[in-house]
Amino acid sequence: MTRAYVSRLAGLPVFDPNGDRVGRLRDVVVALRVGTANPRALGLVVEVVARRRIFVPMGRVTSVDPGAVVLGSGTLNLKRFEQRRGETLVLGELLDRTVTIRESGRPATVVDAGLEQLRTGDWEITRLAVQEPGRIGRRGQLHQLAWDEVSGLALPETGQGTETLLATYRELNAADLAHALQDLPIKRRHEVAEALSDQRLADVLGELPEAEQITILGTLEEARAADVLEEMDPDDAADLLAELSNVDRNRLLELMEPGEAEPVRQLLKYSEDTAGGIMTSEPVILTPDATIAEALARVREPELTPALASQVYVCRPPSATPTGRYLGLAHIQALLREPPSTLVSGVLDDLEPLRPEAPLTEVTRYFATYNLVAAPVVDEQGRLVGAVSVDDVLDHLLPEDWRERARRG
Repeated sequence: MTRAYVSRLAGLPVFDPNGDRVGRLRDVVVALRVGTANPRALGLVVEVVARRRIFVPMGRVTSVDPGAVVLGSGTLNLKRFEQRRGETLVLGELLDRTVTIRESGRPATVVDAGLEQLRTGDWEITRLAVQEPGRIGRRGQLHQLAWDEVSGLALPETGQGTETLLATYRELNAADLAHALQDLPIKRRHEVAEALSDQRLADVLGELPEAEQITILGTLEEARAADVLEEMDPDDAADLLAELSNVDRNRLLELMEPGEAEPVRQLLKYSEDTAGGIMTSEPVILTPDATIAEALARVREPELTPALASQVYVCRPPSATPTGRYLGLAHIQALLREPPSTLVSGVLDDLEPLRPEAPLTEVTRYFATYNLVAAPVVDEQGRLVGAVSVDDVLDHLLPEDWRERARRG
């Protein structure tokens, strides 16, 4: 396990995977829970240029050490950080709070909080440094205690406030939370959706029927809706935008960051029942000089689905879709059998890729023939434009109301 005290992290430089400095850490955002459960860390508040503070999800953090915080690959959302309902700032709100030490019943003040990474990869506040009041001219005794050894910080276990409701949903995966939302009254459903983080809401929207997605998106302010669309997988965002009017679709695309909107625009060009229409534009892409060690590091990124993490695609630069010339793919099993220093380009499978215009029936036969969970999509110029994963294929093969049927049992 990795543990760091938050006050010591304040001001640390934050670096991207290339070693370039992104900014400085200013706070940690956590979600308090009901009872004695440890708060879960949602992300970091990072100050970038011109003192702008942005939110970086904890899933992007690869390491925290005494000298720096390092992020994994992926684009950063540079929208200004806005604290949402149910979120607590450790430095800004948790420190200096008065608590009670359960064993002695004495009051104490929180002076620091221990942030710890669990074996699951999640981060939680597990320990607190608290100080008892001292006599005149003297400091009180300092204690380092487990989170559940103090009281006064958890959410109340009774009441119907949105914060308490969110706390009960905190451990649910996106699919189960989507089902729970559908069982709520419309007003309460929208309150919960408004209080969720952009990333969490994006994950939940991907598990809802299209009609529900449109309804919830329509309750958000346009700027917030654009933020949520940026957090969705490009193929899911494209599917959702395709259901909107041209006016609404174009307005939301204009509000999105250009780098996030462009892949979605590209996907919207394809018919929804073709390989291009169901593919994602963000598979794992490597250049020919990448080693197997680099490839294995990339497929460990937590935001990747198991299907997309099953193989990597090697292309000439540029490495963003549409790429330079597509050279082939490498399966994760093949990578694990070779020395880490071996070049990925030496273990490529030259499987014939799909074309963007390939109909869904052809895509299905392709997956069945080659026993794949993901497949490359290459255009007429030989550039990789995306990858189709088996979950996307199933989503389009199943009846439109399959999620509703699953929820009913």
